[in-house]
Amino acid sequence: MSTDSAFSQRVRLALVLLLKALRTPVAFGASAIVEDAQGRVLLVRHSYIAGWHLPGGGVDGGEAPADAVIRELKEEVGLMRSSPPEFIGLFTRKVGWATNVVALYRVRDAMLDFKPNLEIREMMFADPKAPPPGATAGTLRRLAEIVSGEKPAAYW
Repeated sequence: MSTDSAFSQRVRLALVLLLKALRTPVAFGASAIVEDAQGRVLLVRHSYIAGWHLPGGGVDGGEAPADAVIRELKEEVGLMRSSPPEFIGLFTRKVGWATNVVALYRVRDAMLDFKPNLEIREMMFADPKAPPPGATAGTLRRLAEIVSGEKPAAYW
């Protein structure tokens, strides 16, 4: 095989992989079920999307998802300290033409110093058995799983 032919094959392979990545982009995120001493769950309201959500965000390249969820809690809701995050599961969520993979953790004994910011406008601790109006469908599914003790579904 000539050098030109091998180079052409590598370029073709790179283009195929690039097109596949553009057709099926995947983002990796981490979210948390943060519980207070009364068993209530922390929900947040973003500045850029409607509804009550579990807090979380993107996992940076090379970052462990457990580290990402703690970083996001510090950035979004002023996490000061907590027990180490406990892994619950991985979920798939379709958002437009992209796919998100979300690692979900339970975080207990959290101490927060929340101040509204550019990303998170407000937060509340809610009874998972009686979520507030406006909680998103994915949030409602996760809360129902907490209450029932059922195995989490694969999809957010």
